[in-house]
Amino acid sequence: MSDFAVILPLWQTLTAAGTEYVLATVVAVEGSGYRKAGAMMLIAQDGRRAGTISGGCLEAEVARKAFWRTEDGPCIRKYSTQSEDGEVPYGTGCGGIVHILLERSATAAPYLAHLGAAFEARIACAVATVLDGPSLGQRGFSSTADHGRSSLDSFAETSLQQHQSFDSTLAAPRPAAVRVQYYRARPALHVFGAGDDALPLVRFAAELGWFLTISDGRSNLATTARFPSAHTAAVLAPGPLSLPEMKAPDAAIVMTHSLEQDTRILAALLETPLAYLGVLGPARRTREILESIAAARSLAGPGLASQVDTWFARIHAPMGLDLGGNSPATIALEIIAEVQQILSAGTAKPLHQVRGAALSATL
Repeated sequence: MSDFAVILPLWQTLTAAGTEYVLATVVAVEGSGYRKAGAMMLIAQDGRRAGTISGGCLEAEVARKAFWRTEDGPCIRKYSTQSEDGEVPYGTGCGGIVHILLERSATAAPYLAHLGAAFEARIACAVATVLDGPSLGQRGFSSTADHGRSSLDSFAETSLQQHQSFDSTLAAPRPAAVRVQYYRARPALHVFGAGDDALPLVRFAAELGWFLTISDGRSNLATTARFPSAHTAAVLAPGPLSLPEMKAPDAAIVMTHSLEQDTRILAALLETPLAYLGVLGPARRTREILESIAAARSLAGPGLASQVDTWFARIHAPMGLDLGGNSPATIALEIIAEVQQILSAGTAKPLHQVRGAALSATL
């Protein structure tokens, strides 16, 4: 869904103006490629474009011929790292072939509208796209609130249930290849603490297309003027704590630098479904906060220790991957890297180890 955060503004502008556009979508990659299936680029007639389908080597050439190639309807073009259909060299040097679906707004609009609705609602969705034959570009859609009806919708429903993309074949009315793309729900990062160290953290998260909320007890700091990329900024008033809407794919970070605020916030966050919950500071400080929360809930003895251990097991404290950070920007990078790793179930290992091992296994 991060691609859509970049494409959305241009798409909304073109749609409001009733202007034709071309959508380029990566539907398959053979060998190595900078972008994977599902990557998108939106192209306007006046040359504006948003999104990427490669490392920057193919975009200009694809955009240059996009309207010409789609005069008669959707088409799929193959681009190699050395040439397109054996013609023009692009010099990407990745050693792979990228298959790109090019289509005008007539078929792209329902697709982008479906992604847009899921993006705004922050829910997962899936899309099944026919890749050959007379039905090229035809799609089936699914989301947690949109149950399938056609065969293509059923493919999308399966993808949504399995939380993964796959390739399949449409049997009727005639055999056709189908790409079923799963899009994870757009995650949110809820930052509790609006100090200077939160500024680079929010900027990094904004680049990833995450939904962002800022909360702090200091009204002069928790403002959208101070955090322009945040979707909401709230002042934590005394009394019962009002949390932003939180979903299972979300992450929350507690970094107010106030023991009282951190305790109050963490007590509320312990009851929420979060993929990532982090607290700034050493592990000792976080355990002390949890012990005070447990004591306030009238836990004592073995029950207190057991509950604190359970809570602590789901908290990242201290936060971040060890990247050698010692400045607000590098510490923010460490935190964002760990959140991304957790949300995407990555290994956090060097890619030359991960992909090198995979390559060795195939030899």
